[in-house]
Amino acid sequence: MTTEGFTTCLWFDGQAEEAAEYYVSVFRNSRLGRIARYSEAGPGPAGSVMTVEFEINGQRFVGVNGGPVFTFNEAVSFRIDCADQAEVDHYWGSLTDGGEEGPCGWLKDRYGVSWQVVPDGLTEMVSDPDGEKAARTTRAMMTMKKLDIAALRQAHDAGRPGSR
Repeated sequence: MTTEGFTTCLWFDGQAEEAAEYYVSVFRNSRLGRIARYSEAGPGPAGSVMTVEFEINGQRFVGVNGGPVFTFNEAVSFRIDCADQAEVDHYWGSLTDGGEEGPCGWLKDRYGVSWQVVPDGLTEMVSDPDGEKAARTTRAMMTMKKLDIAALRQAHDAGRPGSR
């Protein structure tokens, strides 16, 4: 019997449990799940963590301690849709701690996993049917690492009477 849905599998080099605990501490509505350990059959040391299941806001993940064979890159990222600047600041600050800031709201966390921290309304502003508004917003975004909602809205609305 199969079930609907999917689980994202993240490959780590010995840090799966540490990473799962970290992600659960960063995101609300998250929890750790089952932990499976290697047996004498290997390939990891007997008793060490093979996999750890965790859930973030209803999305299922499994961290696998598979060794150094594969590493993360920006070809796959997780997008965090943020309601306001406080959420942008929280996720940006938490996930760049030990990680690396990137351009336009992208970052890598301490494990090398890529994230996009996206404020509500950004997609609408950069795809505004008014090409000038979209271009101003995009140009402003291109100068940022962590996205600043007020600055993006100001760039978007710059042509409006009464705006700067």
